[in-house]
Amino acid sequence: MPLNVKRRRQTLDAVTPLLAHGESVELVTCANVGSVSVRRQVATAVVVGVFSAGTMTASVRPRQMYIVLTDRRLLFFDASTSTGRPGRLLMDLPRPYVSAGVPRKGMLGLTLVTELVLAGQDQGLKLAFPTPCRTEGRQFTEALTAA
Repeated sequence: MPLNVKRRRQTLDAVTPLLAHGESVELVTCANVGSVSVRRQVATAVVVGVFSAGTMTASVRPRQMYIVLTDRRLLFFDASTSTGRPGRLLMDLPRPYVSAGVPRKGMLGLTLVTELVLAGQDQGLKLAFPTPCRTEGRQFTEALTAA
């Protein structure tokens, strides 16, 4: 089950004004981008637990983003908005300088995880595609490994 039709349309509406002449959209999906260390997860849980006298818990997770793959670049839009609509443009990466690692199953096999490798950078960018977007995640990694 891919990204729902409403969110896909909203993301396409957000990206259309940013497209160069002749640039075309190949794929629209969503993913959790980045990673959160265990140390930060534990620290956040402890701080919230202490200040709430144990009545609340908190967790941190990577930022959710809508990803648009065009024939020329990758565009990342904020998906952590109050309405769920695509927010502001967070990243714009030229496609020739980006490749995707081999996809693998994430925690409990519910997600599809890959790493984007950016030319000239030592560290990659982790992408975790949630269950509804796993098929699109595979298409995304195939498109970036074939390039």
